[in-house]
Amino acid sequence: MKDSNGYELSGCNAQALDLLELALHQFRCFANDPLASADAALAAAPELVMGHVLRAWLHLLSTEAPAVEVAREALASARALPHNEREALHLRAIGQLCTGQWYAAGRTLEDLGIAYPHDSLALQAGQQIDFFTGDSRMLRDRIARAMPHWSRAVPGYHAVLGMYAFGLEECGDYSLAERLGRQAVELEPRDAWAQHAVAHVLEMQGRREEGIRWMRGNPGWQRDSFLAVHNWWHLALHHLELGDHASVLDLFDGPIDGQRSNLQMEMLDACALLWRLQLRGVDVGGRWQSLAERWAPSATAGHYVFNDLHATMAFVCAGRHDLLDALLDAQAEAARRNDDNALFTREVGAAATQAVVAYATGLYARCVALLRTVRSQAHRFGGSHAQRDLLDQTLIAAAHRAGETALARALETERSLLAAQRHPVGWQAAA
Repeated sequence: MKDSNGYELSGCNAQALDLLELALHQFRCFANDPLASADAALAAAPELVMGHVLRAWLHLLSTEAPAVEVAREALASARALPHNEREALHLRAIGQLCTGQWYAAGRTLEDLGIAYPHDSLALQAGQQIDFFTGDSRMLRDRIARAMPHWSRAVPGYHAVLGMYAFGLEECGDYSLAERLGRQAVELEPRDAWAQHAVAHVLEMQGRREEGIRWMRGNPGWQRDSFLAVHNWWHLALHHLELGDHASVLDLFDGPIDGQRSNLQMEMLDACALLWRLQLRGVDVGGRWQSLAERWAPSATAGHYVFNDLHATMAFVCAGRHDLLDALLDAQAEAARRNDDNALFTREVGAAATQAVVAYATGLYARCVALLRTVRSQAHRFGGSHAQRDLLDQTLIAAAHRAGETALARALETERSLLAAQRHPVGWQAAA
């Protein structure tokens, strides 16, 4: 039996096909519960290899350590079943990521996407890995290679447009990124990733009022979306840069952290927002305490250092030095392992984490020294330009507080000119 793009599905039946297609659509939109749909497909056809594959990817791409074991179980189930070449490539990539080989998994998915350009799951999982490894060029080019094979006639076209838009944005092609992202949302208003791609353009160009209108004007991403917290975070950034701290705190206490999520990606956004507020001297009250408690179970995981950085903010700001010490010990152990997170940690993550601790404890000169060593290669531990901007904002604030006024002014000048290059019309108007 074949899927909607003409690829053979091992172990499939008609009921499982409908459920698998639903799960893949949900994942492309970051909407509803694709894991539940994948599990339903497997209940209808236990030998559905791509059901096990999707289940593994949904867990692995959460970047949470406990999810790896679930992915390993799905991988073992799939490997024991008859499977074809395309499915075997998925299984190879899953196996690589299960052992912490982020780059190798991305390369395997790159080859898969070249051989099977209509495999939207391979493109999506690959782009997520590019995001987690901070590879801006592959965020764009992985999707660019497949674009000639896609059109409105191919199911899932909106998602490929949205993925390409995000890759273009991270490579600085803001005009085309915005056009394709808006087109994707027109085709599928629930496509939260495409919505997010345009949000990044508006953030990077400092188009604050437009950004607020864009995020509030389309309710499609606000309902039953597991990217909703991140998109609310983007809206909050616009209010933050306009100095509207009351709206930022309302968003934090409402859709961003009001549900007290235990998902690390959502706690990460909450921490990043509180930290930015504190850099601006805003009193955030006791909001760090709950975040520290929710990060506590992962303090010793040492799984993905970009997450650890944000957990550090919660621990140090909540005064949870027991959890902070546990995290730093786990991070030191992670740096000695033979996997890619060890590279992320040694190259950027450890210094960035120590810089956050230094800033929060008033050691501003130490914070400056640490961040200056890693800011040029900060992309190597993951995230987007908008997320990693937190490091530059911290560096500037620390330089001011350390009395390094010339450096702080130089960094602010650099930042101003970069903003001008990103959105020259808006910059000239402001000037």
